Amino acid sequence: MPLSSKERAALRGEAHHLAASVHVGQHGLTDALRHSLDDALRTRELVKIQFGKNAGVDVKDAANELGGAMGADVVQVIGKTATLYRENPELERKEGAPPWRA
Repeated sequence: MPLSSKERAALRGEAHHLAASVHVGQHGLTDALRHSLDDALRTRELVKIQFGKNAGVDVKDAANELGGAMGADVVQVIGKTATLYRENPELERKEGAPPWRA
């Protein structure tokens, strides 16, 4: 089920304070990148992706492609940074805090 505009806005606010945890370099969207993104989404749910100058991909297209491949929602794309969200119901939560704040 896609995110509502209110959920997306709340996640954008949360993502503002996050550092990019996945970086796309000159080799573009590789299997290794997809694997590390999948790991990050599994453990943190909300992940910021930084695209390098030499990534050679359109950031919006790449974010949509990665979101589709990972079963994640694209929260936002600003410049060379994209934010993806995928809920993991099996993830332990510390006193109701979301996993990206841990």
